Amino acid sequence: VQLQASGGGLVQAGGSLRLSCAASGGTFSNYAMGWFRQAPGKVREFVAAISGMYSNTRYTDSVKGRFTISRDNAKKMVYLQMNSLEPEDTAVYSCAAATISGMPNFIPTRFDYWGQGTQVTVSS
Repeated sequence: VQLQASGGGLVQAGGSLRLSCAASGGTFSNYAMGWFRQAPGKVREFVAAISGMYSNTRYTDSVKGRFTISRDNAKKMVYLQMNSLEPEDTAVYSCAAATISGMPNFIPTRFDYWGQGTQVTVSS
């Protein structure tokens, strides 16, 4: 599966952005999808993930209540709605996919396929 992320940009603190990730190849519902981010000088960290079907979701604590991950299997798209953005959210955000055939409600911890990142910058 190939992944293409978009939607990043510059926003003031308290603002919102919606990231999109388009997938091609494979049966999209056979993949759990995730968003990760990497800030300058820091390691990549998990942000959010969603199962292939049934919309089981998981978030890192720092974004709970502010970010929402969703997917549209018919369009082969996954989204990350980011509200109440903080300067600490500044990072390159990447989408990722993990094969979960036969486990439609499962969210793995390891992801196999990665797209290029999109920059999110939150000014104070």
